[in-house]
Amino acid sequence: MIKGVDVSSYQPSDYSTKGLDFVFIKITEGTSYTNPKWVKQRKTARDAELVTGFYHFARSGSMKKQADYFMSKINLVRGDMLVLDWEDASVSNAEKDSWIKYVQKERPNTRVLLYCNTNFWLNHDTTSFAGDGLWIAHYNGKPGKPGIKHSWRFHQYTDDPIDTNLGKFDSRADLRAWTRK
Repeated sequence: MIKGVDVSSYQPSDYSTKGLDFVFIKITEGTSYTNPKWVKQRKTARDAELVTGFYHFARSGSMKKQADYFMSKINLVRGDMLVLDWEDASVSNAEKDSWIKYVQKERPNTRVLLYCNTNFWLNHDTTSFAGDGLWIAHYNGKPGKPGIKHSWRFHQYTDDPIDTNLGKFDSRADLRAWTRK
């Protein structure tokens, strides 16, 4: 497995990349919030040659408008990943699925994933649709063993001192090859 982190406006722009293979960066939330640090956080990742993913925190409302808002902020490069962060219980399964499918249609050469915690996956999700892969959060003290039966690509296993993840890939090169569909 390989290691990565995810960052938002709560983390510095020049976070440590030592020992990392990938990073996920929060860009937007709803249709009005943009992480003011995301461009510098992306530069930190690119300078370290990390595989990068970008995520949108979904809120209730038009999923198409939220997806368009999110995608309007990004100048994608081949191998970037896009993620829907599903933590708001007012966002339905149908809305979650429609966001992912719309982004897949609009960005057909980009991997589109779902992020959620085990509570959402086991108790809110009814479709088991995660696009190109599931990024699951479960702080169970067992990195790489998120405690679900469904196939997953990334496991966020702690937030101490920063949200830290494992990717189910043999190497950074394997992840990079997977992202370049």
